[in-house]
Amino acid sequence: MKILSSLSGLFNNFAVKPAYAAGGGAPASGGWESTLINFAPLIAIVVIFYLLVILPQQKRTKDHKKMIESLKVGDEVLTTGGIFGIITGIADQLFTIEIAKDVKIKITKSAIATKTIKQ
Repeated sequence: MKILSSLSGLFNNFAVKPAYAAGGGAPASGGWESTLINFAPLIAIVVIFYLLVILPQQKRTKDHKKMIESLKVGDEVLTTGGIFGIITGIADQLFTIEIAKDVKIKITKSAIATKTIKQ
């Protein structure tokens, strides 16, 4: 009998018991205000991410596009591959650049990194 009662006590330790909230205060009221307060840190992180990452990248992209559109024959450029050259021809989406005497290559407009200053 003693073994049975000790086994019963052991199984009672593993039984599912109801959980009670600490404090027993009144349920949260306010509805959307409390939800907004709970999401405020997440909203702040999204806003900071937008201001520090996305906005500057959009500005760089806009400036690069403006620079590409302003290029003309005779401008010296640097490609994203590190090749310096002088623009000798402009097509729809291509530039022809001369990288050495009588050596010309065709590259896409997006492959231009910067316009360099002739020295």
